[in-house]
This record gives sequence, C-alpha cells and structure tokens, in this order.
Amino acid sequence: MTEPTWTRLEGRPRTTDFDRALRVEVRDPLWLLTRQWQLGEFLGTDGGSPVAVTYSAGHARPSRFRPPDGPPEDLPADRPLETVAERRRLSFAHGTEKIGFDLRLAMGHRWFKMLRKIGLLGLGHRFEEQYAEKYPITLPTATDVTRRANPAVWATIQAVAGRRADGYELYLHVKGGGNADDGITTFTQSNRTKLINAGKRFVTWFDLLIDQPTGVTPARPDGNATWDPRRLEHRFSVAAAKPDGGEKTLTAREYPGGTLDWHAFSADPGPALGGVKPPEPALSRTVFPAPVRYSGMPLPRWWALEDGKTNFSAVRPDSTDLARLVFLEFALVFSNDWYQVPCDLPAGTIARIRGLVVTDVFGHKQWVDPAGKGYDEDWQRWSMFTLDTIGSDDVPADTDLFLPPSVPKVAVSAPLEEVLLMRDENANLVWGIEQTVCLPTGEPHRGAEAAADAVAYRRRQAPPPPPPTDLPRAALSYAVMNTIPEHWIPFIAVRVPDDNREVQLQRAAMPSAVDGQPVRPRTTLLREGFDRGEQYFINEEEVSQAGTRLSVSYNRTRWSDGRVAVWLTAHRGEGRGQGSSGLLFDLLIDTPL
Repeated sequence: MTEPTWTRLEGRPRTTDFDRALRVEVRDPLWLLTRQWQLGEFLGTDGGSPVAVTYSAGHARPSRFRPPDGPPEDLPADRPLETVAERRRLSFAHGTEKIGFDLRLAMGHRWFKMLRKIGLLGLGHRFEEQYAEKYPITLPTATDVTRRANPAVWATIQAVAGRRADGYELYLHVKGGGNADDGITTFTQSNRTKLINAGKRFVTWFDLLIDQPTGVTPARPDGNATWDPRRLEHRFSVAAAKPDGGEKTLTAREYPGGTLDWHAFSADPGPALGGVKPPEPALSRTVFPAPVRYSGMPLPRWWALEDGKTNFSAVRPDSTDLARLVFLEFALVFSNDWYQVPCDLPAGTIARIRGLVVTDVFGHKQWVDPAGKGYDEDWQRWSMFTLDTIGSDDVPADTDLFLPPSVPKVAVSAPLEEVLLMRDENANLVWGIEQTVCLPTGEPHRGAEAAADAVAYRRRQAPPPPPPTDLPRAALSYAVMNTIPEHWIPFIAVRVPDDNREVQLQRAAMPSAVDGQPVRPRTTLLREGFDRGEQYFINEEEVSQAGTRLSVSYNRTRWSDGRVAVWLTAHRGEGRGQGSSGLLFDLLIDTPL
C-alpha cells in the first residue's frame, strides 16, 4: 500500500519590494475607459463635488418683551433673556415685602461702608446710632410665630434689634422719593449733600445687585409677571423685525425655568408688540463645505479599516421600523453625499437664509432652496431646529432659526423654597408639601422642622387646659379626623365654572393641632393671593401621577460683556410619584387621661 501524496502550490515573490503592487496601477487604461463607456458610467450628472458655498443670511435682534398679561416693554440688551423672563420679587417673609435679615443687614453694612468711604463716619456725628434709630430692626410680638418659633431666628433678631440699621427700609425710603438725610441731625450743609448723593448711589447699587421685575400689572400685583401660578411655569413673548420686513413675535408658553433654548418658543401670529428695532445688515459669506464624518462611516480609500466600535450589523430593525431603516440607509449608502457648511451667526438673533449657491469642481453653480418649506401641518415636511406656529392649521412653515440671547451656564444656589405637589389617592387630595421654607433670616430650613417649631411654640403660648371634671368618661372617644403635619397644604378638586366635566385644584386648609385655626402656607409658591384674600387654583393636569416639584433659588451668571447678573427664579421639575398622608376620618381613640 502506497502512502498518499499531494501537490502544494506556493507563491514566491520575485522581489521583496511591494510598493508597486500596493499602488494598484492601471495596466490598460484604454480598456478600462472602454468598459466604463459600455457600462454607462460617463452618463452620470452628479459627479461634481462642491468646493464653495455662498450664502446670504438676514438677522435681527429681539428688542421687545411682553409678559402674558402686561404691556410690551423694551428688552434689555445688557443681561441674558433668562434674567428678564424668570426674575421674581424678593419676598420671603411669608407674603410681605420684607426680605431676609441677612440681606437687610448686608445692605445696612454697605450703607455705612459708603459713608466711611466719603469720610462721614468717625466725625462724632453718631450716624450709625441715628440710622439705627431711624430704620430700626424691631423685636417681633408674641403673636408673630414665624419669627419667634425658631430658636436660631429669635436669637438672631435679639442680637441685632436696636443695634443695627435696616438697610432695606432705607432703600425703600430713598427709592420712594425721600432723601438719605431725612431724620438725621448734627451735620453740616456739605455733609447733607454728600448724604443725598450717597443715597442715590445706594439705590443704584442695590438695583444692579439683584434683578427684579420693574412694575406690577392688575393680573399680577405681586410683580412676578411671567410666572403663571395656574400652570406652574413661565410665559412671555419677544419680538424682532423680520429680515424681509414686518415683525415676528415668538412666545414661550411652557417654560419651566432653567436653560432657555430655541425649542421653548413658537411663532405667534397674534398682535404685534410694536417698537422693534430694524434688522441688522445681511451677512454674505463664501465658505468651504466639508463632508459629514461620523464614527464607523465607510471610508472612501482602499486598505483602510473603519472604526470597529460602531457595528451596524448589530442594528436589527423590523420591517415597520422606518426610523432605523432610514438611518441605516443614510449610514451605509448615502453617507458620502452629505456635506456640512459652517455658518456663524451672532448670538441672540433671529436669522433667515436668503439664498444658498453651491459651486462644484466643474464651476457649475446650483441654487439650493431651504428645507422644510411648505405648510406647517404637512406630514411630508422635514426640518430641524425650526419653530412651530401657535394655532397652526394650514399656514406656511416658519423656517427661521432663533438663537436666544441666553447663556450656556448658570450657577444655581441651594433652594430657598421647595414644594412637592403630590397626589394622594387614599385621601382623594393633592398635597403641597413644603419641604423647604425660607426663614426670616434668609436661610433655607426644612419644612417639617419649621412646622414642628411652630406647633411647639403655640403649645407654649396656649392657655392651660381646664381642670378635669369628675364626670364619668368612656374608655373610647370619637375623633373626626387625625392630625397632619402643618407643612402639608391640601388642594381639593372643584369644578371649573360653567363646566360640568373639567375640574381644577383649589387651595384649602387643615385645622391646626393646637387651636384648630386654619394652617397657613409658609412659602410664596403656595401663598399665591393669600394676603390679598384671593383663592388659589391650579390646573388639574399640571399635577401628573409622578407629581410636580417647584423650587425658588438664586441664579447667577455672567453676560457677554462681563456683567454679572443675579436674579431670583422659580423652577419646575418632576416629582417622586404618588404618596399617602395617612389622613383618616371617623376614628375611635383612647380617651386621654
């Protein structure tokens, strides 16, 4: 038996240099050209690549601002749009116009620093004592539970009462038309002039320190014109001149606070705001287009490997998954047909591309129309970064690009007030839980601890209970309901007027565990209209099953010119789901001894 044999072919290169083989030379160019002609490759009309793009863009800056129920006003250009749209009045002392003691003392310290700078302190005029007597910080009465219940707040007030001047009261006096020297004696005429001028600079300093709303409207007497308490969000409008004439109004209907971008606005066909500034000169530039590149893109060169981190074979779409199918077709078939063109626009403008001319390698020029044209409700229309139209049905689509005059980064302080609106299906109520309240000293404090301090203080101030009688008592007693922590504010469902189906949430009150009096909310968010004797309603759809979280905090940022902007704002976020308060009715309890 013979052993099996086989034949093996081995390739032996004639040289050790592979440079010529890797060049992939065409040995018969005439044959290759002939085959291209036979296959119709010379009939292609899209073989030219773009080498230059010339565009003209018209732009205008928003110059008018309007709250939802107020008159239009000029939009300031020295601060971001978030400052104008979100700013609130400094009102923390449970509905009054008194601000925290920390800021009031800081303002008084600033005033004496200004007097020291102009050389009025230390001359024996007793200016510090006179201003402390003219604008004093007084001790609260025994019925002021807010300022006397918390031991730290009470100790702070005792330490400064009668010893330090209230700088905020001085500010209100001068801003209301008074002079800083009113009620101050023992000074010369030259010192009086210095005091008056220093008072004006003091008012200017505080107005620039914290941005606040400039006026009030009948619908918003508290001055927080853009905050909609029924919808728990900010609403406002801005207007600018159209590049081709006319006026464009953009309205933010559901802005929760935070980062303001183009998607918060919609084109408003309503009445114009008037008084807009004319558009700026058009921008005409010629730029070079660049092919679109992304990870895993098929490479046009030979002997090049794509990025292995992107595995398109792992994408397994269904036959009805059109989004993934379109994505794969773009990524694997038409990816080299897309180019991007740089277009630098000034920040804070509404821009519109007037024209776009593409020049290819053969010198041919092609006019390109804007994408997304047509009617706003056309399902075949495709666009990105465009604005929808309020109440749109069969109106032309808005293809303008809006770059709001906003900032990319804002520093946010710890919440001074925080409220959690939560649904309680067991009690059939919505609770406004005051998780964080602002103390009179200007510091945030846990709402549960503030409520417990208030209950303990009222118990100490309450008269002693009457002596027990010798009448026989049963072992069990009937209680209408149990007690709920006083930082839980109830909202009940009531019908919308003239509507048999829609309901809204109305602020109610729980009786206090001490004296049975209605519990008042401590935060400005839930105290809406309380001090004016008004009811407070919230749209029922604004409190979802997940709940709603509201917070009030300071924001700080720096504008493009270097100016620092500080404002107080309210922000809306998501809650933590449903909960239970433990509220029960018709109880049998052990008779207290």
